[in-house]
Amino acid sequence: MTPVELSRTVLRAVRRAVDEGELSVTVPGRAVVGVPGPGGCGDYATNIALQLARPAGQPPQRVAEILRSYLLDLDTAEVADVVVTGPGFLNISLRSTSSAALVEEIVRRGQWYGYADGPTGQVVQLHAPHEVRAVVVMDVVARLLRSQGALVRTSCEARPESAWVDVLGVRVDAYGRPGASAPLDVDVRPVPVAADPVPLGRDAARWALLLPAAHDRPRISDDHLVQREGNPLFRVRYAHARTRALSRNAADLGFTPEPGPLADARPLPEPGPLLDAPHLPEAPPLLAALSDHPRVLAHAAAHRAPDRLARHLVTVADAVLPFLPVVLPRGAEKPSAAHRARLALAEAAGTVLAGGLSLLGIDAPDHL
Repeated sequence: MTPVELSRTVLRAVRRAVDEGELSVTVPGRAVVGVPGPGGCGDYATNIALQLARPAGQPPQRVAEILRSYLLDLDTAEVADVVVTGPGFLNISLRSTSSAALVEEIVRRGQWYGYADGPTGQVVQLHAPHEVRAVVVMDVVARLLRSQGALVRTSCEARPESAWVDVLGVRVDAYGRPGASAPLDVDVRPVPVAADPVPLGRDAARWALLLPAAHDRPRISDDHLVQREGNPLFRVRYAHARTRALSRNAADLGFTPEPGPLADARPLPEPGPLLDAPHLPEAPPLLAALSDHPRVLAHAAAHRAPDRLARHLVTVADAVLPFLPVVLPRGAEKPSAAHRARLALAEAAGTVLAGGLSLLGIDAPDHL
């Protein structure tokens, strides 16, 4: 269940409470859901009860308890539990998604998995100083916000340097300070970079500027260009390329992906060289990372934090790489339903990696 789908579920609970006469309010057009804050629990949290308490004429805790009961009574299999914390926050735990259902969802949405279903009506004006990291971060924050349905315009204090545009691929809508009539003015001011990142090229430079949190100073060095496992960018792109290679190899063997159960009766191969030690076929770390992708996108957009997406892609890569050796048949083994299901999961991971890198403005090559 994506944050957008959960928002609709929360609104269904509000509508049911209104129809049953337990709440006398106008059903809002949107329920904001996000990662639980300090003291929270579960997968998502919403402050809808605090939002409705005043018009309902009831304490937030009472509104939250009413909505909790309706959320648990809805005919949806995704909501496992709802807990009320603090002044009236609803903390929602979701049931684990089966591997087949998760893969089918990713296949259906493609690189837009985790995106909002449509415009939300949110309008955001981003502004950055004339500094290379700020402009790159603003560019990616705009992409993230647009992925979540926001309408975004960007501006910079001065025209970006030609190398920032030609090499790093930044785009800015306007130059100069936004006017007072701008609907929302968000200054994007990460700690400036101490060295020129342009010589690293677009992909490595963007990664170097985006991976550290906004309050950390990026390290600009040739380490970002090194093609080995110690370089997180290499691991992410290598993992994506490996999933694409598996698809090509499977086609040569005459079988295609098909979501389904991942396990079969055959024993797992012995762990091989680095990056080739397989997990159990159910691959819980990979499934958890992929199912968390929509929440990461929503969180990265809400907090203007591209570093959260970059770190998440490293998590996905580190989860998929040990899984890949069990995807294809070995030796004289014939392709089975489990092989097709594992291939589908590997391709889904590749899709998430490619989509995430695209949001960061970084290329995801099929060959590396």
